[in-house]
Amino acid sequence: MLLAAGAGTVTGTELDEQLDVLTVADFSTPWLTIVWNDPVNLMAYVERVFRRYFGFPPDEAHRLMMLVHTEGRAVVASGPREEMERHVEAMHEFGLQATVARDDA
Repeated sequence: MLLAAGAGTVTGTELDEQLDVLTVADFSTPWLTIVWNDPVNLMAYVERVFRRYFGFPPDEAHRLMMLVHTEGRAVVASGPREEMERHVEAMHEFGLQATVARDDA
């Protein structure tokens, strides 16, 4: 939401300053790739995808797979939005349910 000074009007300079703040906030906030539990994929398959695609060692891939299985989701990556969107697309290609979310922590 853009804030306006005065009677609801925003000058060009004020708008530029507000957009600069929004742009900096958007790029400085990390984004997350979240993989969700589903009733279709086997646990071993999810673990194998995590190892193959993300390069996780076996113990980390297993830990994340167990989070997906027991908690219903796991954050598997954090970083710039475009990179997280690529990860989500890759998870979809592997048949896994995944989404991108802003890291508000």
